[in-house]
Amino acid sequence: MAPNPTIMQAVEKLGYRVTVGDVATQAGLNVAEANQSLLALASDAGGHLQVADSGDIVYLFPQNFRAILRNKYFQLRLQEWWKKVWSVLFYLIRISFGIFLTVSIALITITIFIIITAANSDRDGDNRGSNSGGGGFFYFPNFFWYLSPNYDTYYQERRRETREESNLNFFEAVFSFLFGDGNPNANLDERRWQEIATVIRSNRGAVVAEQIAPYLDDISQGYTREYEDYMLPVLTRFNGQPAVSPEGQIVYYFPELQVSAVKKRRHSISSYLEELPWRFSAASSGQIMLSAGLGALNFVGALVLGSLLRDGTVAAQLGGLVAFVQGIYWLLLAYGAGFLGIPLLRYFWIRWRNRKIGDRNRDRLSRSRLLASPDAPLQQKIDYAQQFAQEKVISKEDLVYSSETDLLDQEVERSAQIDAEWQRRLERGSGE
Repeated sequence: MAPNPTIMQAVEKLGYRVTVGDVATQAGLNVAEANQSLLALASDAGGHLQVADSGDIVYLFPQNFRAILRNKYFQLRLQEWWKKVWSVLFYLIRISFGIFLTVSIALITITIFIIITAANSDRDGDNRGSNSGGGGFFYFPNFFWYLSPNYDTYYQERRRETREESNLNFFEAVFSFLFGDGNPNANLDERRWQEIATVIRSNRGAVVAEQIAPYLDDISQGYTREYEDYMLPVLTRFNGQPAVSPEGQIVYYFPELQVSAVKKRRHSISSYLEELPWRFSAASSGQIMLSAGLGALNFVGALVLGSLLRDGTVAAQLGGLVAFVQGIYWLLLAYGAGFLGIPLLRYFWIRWRNRKIGDRNRDRLSRSRLLASPDAPLQQKIDYAQQFAQEKVISKEDLVYSSETDLLDQEVERSAQIDAEWQRRLERGSGE
């Protein structure tokens, strides 16, 4: 079975020397899952175990472990190949909607032009004998002129402004107008556990429930706030242990998150888990207006074309392109209706969704404000939790065993270190 990609990314970000607590914090994973995955990765990638005198274990990985795994696992090579292929396929899918829109407008416009030109020609033939100087005239707007790169200086300036506002090209903007740009909170659960683990780490592995509550949802639903049942998933995930103060208050400490392979700088932590609001589109306002305008043009053109093709005789008489468009007319009409209907439905759905997100953000923010000015009982809990707080950074001097070198060599080196230490003590004693 191929290694867990999340574990591999966490090891790389942490500098290839990690503890279970480091990986669990970085990836927001269950401690037990992180432990098993690290063991499997070390076995497959030629990693090494380093054991400290406290019994804690550090995992050391070679910096080329991905190449080692790639040569070992066909599945991993296949995943990397498919990731590259899918990126190309997905890009083609994205631009296909804009391509189909321009093709649809072109087909509808050309077909209408052919039908009306043919009708005017017939009318001119009937009237030629009575009025030799007359002639039908039909003005057909050149819609392709609007797509020309050289039309009107004002619109060229607007296009330059659009490019400055958005990194999307026209075809990508059409897809963004239709379907948006994905869920901004797709990794919300991962972010939640990463931030909870970071809060625990920043408090040296010991916290109270009120410090974790701003990162959880539905505390009042399914769990009771009074008895802090909402902490059970956190304890399970990070192998935490509760402790009760003499006053009957509960605090929580997490031994695995108190051990690290390297001392890291403190980073600022968000006071609560903030969900990001959904955006209608990453396209600029100009690109959205252009997409909507072309969609409206396409839909109105389809309705006009439908009225011209209603009885089917025109397509039978003219044949060729007109007959072909007659055959796919309902596809063109459905695309035109969907091009306008899907963004409209999405707009109202996003408004409803963002209201829910705003309510949850306000609820989490209100819980975080309790920590800004804690009352006496809460401050007493926080102070008691600090009795269990500790931070252990395992350096090379703390190691008693490493699978990098032969066990006999390590014993000799360890004995030499002990002898040297005793010699220094004896010298200090004789000097006194």
